[in-house]
Amino acid sequence: MSFIFTTDFFFSIFRIATPILLATMAAVIGEKGGISNIGLEGIMMMSALFGSLTAYWTGSWFIGVLVAVAVGLLEALLMGFFAFKLKTDIILTGTAINMIGSGGTLFLVKVITNATEGKALASTTGLITKNLQIPVWNIPLIKDIPVIGQVISGHSVMTYISFVLVWLTWVLLYRTSLGLNIRSVGENPDAASSVGVSVLKIRYITIGITGILAGLGGAYMSMYYAMGWSQDMVAGRGFIALAAQAMGGGEPVGCMFAALIFGFAQALGIKVSAMGVDSNLVAPIPYIVTIISLVIFAISQRNSEKRRHSAQALKEASK
Repeated sequence: MSFIFTTDFFFSIFRIATPILLATMAAVIGEKGGISNIGLEGIMMMSALFGSLTAYWTGSWFIGVLVAVAVGLLEALLMGFFAFKLKTDIILTGTAINMIGSGGTLFLVKVITNATEGKALASTTGLITKNLQIPVWNIPLIKDIPVIGQVISGHSVMTYISFVLVWLTWVLLYRTSLGLNIRSVGENPDAASSVGVSVLKIRYITIGITGILAGLGGAYMSMYYAMGWSQDMVAGRGFIALAAQAMGGGEPVGCMFAALIFGFAQALGIKVSAMGVDSNLVAPIPYIVTIISLVIFAISQRNSEKRRHSAQALKEASK
């Protein structure tokens, strides 16, 4: 236990949870707008590729992040066009985006870099963002505090931005007219339309925001976490974000803690693997935690519904 639960371990939780948290906030906003964006995984993959390539070509991590965000936005709007305009099933559209993110990115890398062999492909993409990763920030004063400074300070700028975005997501949804419209369209689009809200416009805005947040997650993956692009590097984080959104009840703060739980699970898997445990035994840990967490959430929701119905029945019986 003393080997596992160190300051480095808790530091890694925040590091690992960052892309999950960004994608989770995307899932929260999508859910509030009545949109199940299961294409987060594919959007993150494509954003990771173009963000890292742009950083390599321009020599600027900032421009790389901007391009990653733009790619995420364009993919999300394309997904919205097929779902809202052409009336295709949004789940199937998201599945197609995920397939493009997995196979399409590999094809693009081979075309762009002219790498055809596995080793050549790995070496080419591995150098894409070397020395161009998103910078870290050592927080003044806090960095000098024992233990706490080692855990909280020294993370990527994107990590701190992701936690700020939790608060901004809450502000957007509950303190702005746009957030009210997003929630109205998500709950009852016909009622929203009857009071003059453009349902189609709000849906495009909603799915566009999810694409921006997923694009940030993709940029973090290739421009800091892995310092380069590799096939299927997102490794299910988009789907884990959907689970975190469900477990957190669709609320920004609750979903943030759910994302941290999944970050803890992945960090634990990496730490246990470092102890020499067979990787085949360690790899399922994050997914087992996902399943267990969702089961616990479902049971708690069911019990809550039972209590609510019981209270309602007693109230009606007392009348």
